[in-house]
Amino acid sequence: MLKFKHLLAAGLAALLATAPAAWAGARLDKIMDAKLLRVGTPGDYRPFAIKDGTGYAGHDVDTIEAMAKVLGVKIEWVPTSWPHLMKDLQADKFDVAVGGITRNVARLRVAAMLPGYAPTSKVALVRAADKDKYKSLQDLDQPGVRVIKNPGGTNEAFVLEHLKAAQVSTDPNNAEIPSLIADGKGDVMITETYEALHYAKADPRLAALFIDKPLSPVNYVGFLMPNDDPDYLREMNFAWDLLAKRGTLKAIDEKWLQ
Repeated sequence: MLKFKHLLAAGLAALLATAPAAWAGARLDKIMDAKLLRVGTPGDYRPFAIKDGTGYAGHDVDTIEAMAKVLGVKIEWVPTSWPHLMKDLQADKFDVAVGGITRNVARLRVAAMLPGYAPTSKVALVRAADKDKYKSLQDLDQPGVRVIKNPGGTNEAFVLEHLKAAQVSTDPNNAEIPSLIADGKGDVMITETYEALHYAKADPRLAALFIDKPLSPVNYVGFLMPNDDPDYLREMNFAWDLLAKRGTLKAIDEKWLQ
């Protein structure tokens, strides 16, 4: 019996030694002790999150601020980028990332995400004067078509997979690509439903194409979180569910997505 106890203790010690640092609620404890939730965002994707002066504005900004109030914590904004989003998450630079992040298998293999919202698909943003030129994905994939993409996200992945013949260039600032298209410095931006509709509404020089017949199946966006603390994930899902039941999430949707 004594030998068995020694073996059991050794096994438990080994388990604890190999467990993640945030095992047993350490992330949630740290957030609650500091009363601070670190929120990462690229801040370049309207209408979800955009850098606005010294702060941020958008659908996801309002939502995470409402969640923070439920949790009783303040927010510290942490800049990130689409190419470094997952690396920064895994490096523990923030506790949650927002800003129109598409839910997909690759991300959920290594991280957690809150429930999906804002059903969206791949569409195209073009100059309104050229909207009749593009009737299909094949029309976009022509040698004379200049496509500008933002690096690091699912929009870039779509461009690299489907637009082989087009002239593809990269701009690291997603928020400035629509103005480049409007000014004639590019022809097409592959983006998602809500961003295309936002810019087409804001600038009459632009048009959102393939809204009714999108270039990809419908997907959803969600808040991205490290998958290292079940207690933290439970609390975040609780806050989301509570805001949904109160009608807060619906009101935020109506403000930003309609």
